[in-house]
Amino acid sequence: MSALVSPQEIVCSGLCIGCGSCVAQANLPDVQMNFDDYGQLKPTGNNAWFNQRSVNFTQTCPFSPEAKNEDYLADKLYPAAQRQHPSIGRFENAYVGHVGEEDFRLQGSSGGMVTWVATELMRQGLIDGVAHVIATEDPQTNGRYFRYRIARTEEEVRAGAKSRYYPIELSEILKTIREVPGRYAVVGIPCFIKAVQLLRREDPVIRERIKFTLGLFCGHMKSARFVESFAWQMNVPVNQIEKVEYRLKDHNHPANWYNAQLTLRNGQKVNRLWWHLADGDWGAGFYMNSACNYCDDVVAETADISFGDAWVEPYSSDGRGTNVVVVRSPVIEQLVANAIQENRLELKQVDAEFVHQTQAAGFRQRREGLAYRLTWQKKGVKPRKRVAPDAKTPTRHRKLIYRTRYYISAWSNRVFKFARHLQKPPIYYRWARVVAAVYHGLAYHQGKVKEMFKRYSELKG
Repeated sequence: MSALVSPQEIVCSGLCIGCGSCVAQANLPDVQMNFDDYGQLKPTGNNAWFNQRSVNFTQTCPFSPEAKNEDYLADKLYPAAQRQHPSIGRFENAYVGHVGEEDFRLQGSSGGMVTWVATELMRQGLIDGVAHVIATEDPQTNGRYFRYRIARTEEEVRAGAKSRYYPIELSEILKTIREVPGRYAVVGIPCFIKAVQLLRREDPVIRERIKFTLGLFCGHMKSARFVESFAWQMNVPVNQIEKVEYRLKDHNHPANWYNAQLTLRNGQKVNRLWWHLADGDWGAGFYMNSACNYCDDVVAETADISFGDAWVEPYSSDGRGTNVVVVRSPVIEQLVANAIQENRLELKQVDAEFVHQTQAAGFRQRREGLAYRLTWQKKGVKPRKRVAPDAKTPTRHRKLIYRTRYYISAWSNRVFKFARHLQKPPIYYRWARVVAAVYHGLAYHQGKVKEMFKRYSELKG
């Protein structure tokens, strides 16, 4: 190992994703995960721990340059995998479709597959609990809208359906798994699953108790300010929000027409399509965690099974939702194959290129875009990724898009913080309309100024 790093160095270098693995391992009362000024979760603690460079932290932080990468982990986890692809990694089979039994599909944001697999593992007696994300019962008191918890019944598992574009962390769940014997499955985004796999290599108790990992395809991690921005733009008090729905399912609209809904304490519900929000274009990168700029895993390559949305036609137009699924565990592959034969899952097999196509934008950002960003000068810890620095391959236009997205990500956090401090929301969303319009024109219309003005008018009106 060439260089040890500390939590302080990872945080200050913009490489902390907020997974909470380091806090779980510290197991100290004054070491916790807390929101920073930008609404991102970060570890906090005494200076002795925060500034300590250690082998354990260096090997288990998912963004540490000395931690094992996804290729290495997947080779060890799935040595007998039938297939391998540069974007998808090692895998047994890939599928597209949805759950056919009961109302799994209706309850989920997409095709219902995440909840179905977690439930099926429990039905088959392969696990005793599922670590997944649920809405908190009283977010205004708890200070968070979502958190991890361990579900121990099918009903509890199904309560965790739906997508949550909100910072969450694993520290308490990992502590519980270490303290309470049992067989567990963990649901998480790629970097969280990587953190779990790195920890399993170092901690025999975690390795023995976490039996399955369920990964979610990921574009980037949003900050907690995204919810507040919803409230500002829907003209409702932030301190009255009781429930947040990021993707309200509507069978009459295409699946990619995201509809955000806020439920207030008085029962009132307000909603708006993301397209009509100043910061609703996912590709623009509003509120993106800075560590996401240095991630090269889109499809959770170290998970036993991973799930995404099928963002290609005819599936993206189907408002009922459709999953694309990559299976790596032989045990889960058998569960899926059996359910297909029993007509409980309506899935058809696809190849790696199809999976890649469904996430094409994400792969451009995480491969070509990442290679370009690695050529920029950066203070602090230098990330070590599977792609090599490359400023020659991207066209001038693509470079402009990558830089625009990068600065929107960084400045959305800063401008929102300023507007929040002054309690003047228009400062933020007027700025957001302008930069969103510029990004729209660059990303979709080759930089045509006319399209930028058109998009700005749509957002304003």
